[in-house]
Amino acid sequence: MRLTPLLLKHAEQLLAELLDSPFPADSVVSRYFRQHRELGHQERAFLAETVYAVLRRRRSLSARCFDEPTARRLALAALACAQGLNRRELEPVIGEAEGKWLARAKAVRLDPLPAAVRLDLPDWLYAALIRQHAADELESLANGLNQPAPLDLRVNTLKLGRDAALDALRASGVDAEACPLSPLGVRLAGKPSLARHPLFLDGGIEVQDEGSQLLGFLLQPKRGEMVADFCAGAGGKTLLLGAMMRSQGRLYAFDVAAKRLARLKPRLARSGLSNVHPARIDSENDLKIKRLAGKLDRVLVDVPCSGLGTLRRNPDLKWRQTPESVAELCVKQASILRAAAALLKPGGRLVYATCSLLDGENDGVVDGFLAGHPDFAPLSAGDILGRQGIAVDTGERLRLMPHRHGTDGFFAAVMERR
Repeated sequence: MRLTPLLLKHAEQLLAELLDSPFPADSVVSRYFRQHRELGHQERAFLAETVYAVLRRRRSLSARCFDEPTARRLALAALACAQGLNRRELEPVIGEAEGKWLARAKAVRLDPLPAAVRLDLPDWLYAALIRQHAADELESLANGLNQPAPLDLRVNTLKLGRDAALDALRASGVDAEACPLSPLGVRLAGKPSLARHPLFLDGGIEVQDEGSQLLGFLLQPKRGEMVADFCAGAGGKTLLLGAMMRSQGRLYAFDVAAKRLARLKPRLARSGLSNVHPARIDSENDLKIKRLAGKLDRVLVDVPCSGLGTLRRNPDLKWRQTPESVAELCVKQASILRAAAALLKPGGRLVYATCSLLDGENDGVVDGFLAGHPDFAPLSAGDILGRQGIAVDTGERLRLMPHRHGTDGFFAAVMERR
């Protein structure tokens, strides 16, 4: 759309709020749009794209701004360098002096800059990731994380099959294709609004990243079993597990946040499931949990984590997380995993998952748990998925990366109680 001085002013104001806010970027953007209801759909999309481009490329764009990375200059640098607007498209909003500055900014060479700046990572995160990956692999990963995520859907098999969903979406003008990994996944071109689509209103589709969908195939819940989604949140994976159980058996959706569970209720009503039992708990040591000790067949533990695997969607996380916050999370994750494991009967399956890229939250937590729980044995994630016809280049533990798999960054380990 045509860039105007007023639109750039909105981008500058919104970006200034984002850079100073301790709150998640999506909540800040939503609040700004509520305060400025005069903005149309295209204008909102343009503003969101612009400020998120800055959040993704904040360090390299700041380098292009020399000693003055103001919100306005960052927005202009993002428009010119990240989004590719040319001088003619920018002319309505810049004068001669600003045009000369922007030409200098575009001419900045990134190659000589420190790797963390060039890859738009905070120093501490770059240091952690370079210990895990070769330099060229980390560069590919960082570039993948700096791309906007596609919109993935999951088909609710209680309502219809994937082919029927694809046909219905395409018939309504939505450009859709099957996801390459998940048998239930559908990937859309662009970001069409689905809130009023008949398939969404009927519960036939839900928004869910393809990587998240694979966690259900690792757990493999069966009809009639007792299953728990231990950190259910708004219930995206809960709905998947319930559909895989064909709405038979008992599926607990535990979470400490009543607000998150409240968002599950309308989704549950649309889904057609009758076997889901949401329950708010005070902590992983809640009496509701202890009463179920040794009784469950399968437990999914998608723990609270740094979220660094979701930087395509939430680029602000890399600037808001710290080594200290991650260390606190690791302690919490280990405690949650121990509590969740106690629910399983002998022969029961446990899946521990994060959307983190850091070994401390992933292998470190799982290895520590296995060392202290000899009654649990690891299972091969690759073998489990392979037997279901899901071909993904992973081994004993699932490791999904945006630059390799086109998903968010996910980690999962599968264990069985002896």
